[in-house]
Amino acid sequence: MNLVTAFRPDQWAQHIALNGQQRSLLSANNSRWLSQIVRSQRQGRTCLPYFLGLSTVDYHWMMHRQLLGRQRRMPLVSLWNQGHDAPLHEEDLRQQLLEMRKDEWLEIRNLLRKNKAGKNDCELIMSDIVAAGCLGGDHLWRDLGLQSRSELSQLMLQNFPTLAAANSGDMKWKKFFYKQLCEAGGGYVCRAPSCDQCSAYSDCFGPEE
Repeated sequence: MNLVTAFRPDQWAQHIALNGQQRSLLSANNSRWLSQIVRSQRQGRTCLPYFLGLSTVDYHWMMHRQLLGRQRRMPLVSLWNQGHDAPLHEEDLRQQLLEMRKDEWLEIRNLLRKNKAGKNDCELIMSDIVAAGCLGGDHLWRDLGLQSRSELSQLMLQNFPTLAAANSGDMKWKKFFYKQLCEAGGGYVCRAPSCDQCSAYSDCFGPEE
């Protein structure tokens, strides 16, 4: 069915308006999450490197298009100094650690990208950042600098809905990602016949405070 001919002119105008509103809401949500992540990183409350796991080009695109372009009065402006990008990138220990685990980062990023919603350019940015957060040692929502696991789950549901839906047992996100990678690669995941019968159940499921 041709989408254009499926609507009367008045219905088509309404469809375009609603679609535009939806995209605006999605972009606003991502801008809010990204601003929280950047702010937390600058305050030393994440595992992320200065550029959040992004290339320099993607980082600048994010700052101008998703953040500074939308929120002119954001306090992030005072945290961002383009003149210091090069030395920060070279001296950032977290960036060096990410480079050492680049293959692992790529696997997680690609898993996320295969399951992106396809509704917002920022999904690609989010895949890079979330993958970088997975290399930290705390709960993923903390390593990203978000306020709660619930906020992370909302981010996942919006940007990577099929992957979020697959986590029907509410497994901890890092554990879930690595489980997905192991299963996709035919790797050995766990000796237990099911998660419910596993002695390490609490390591993979349960509250993340």
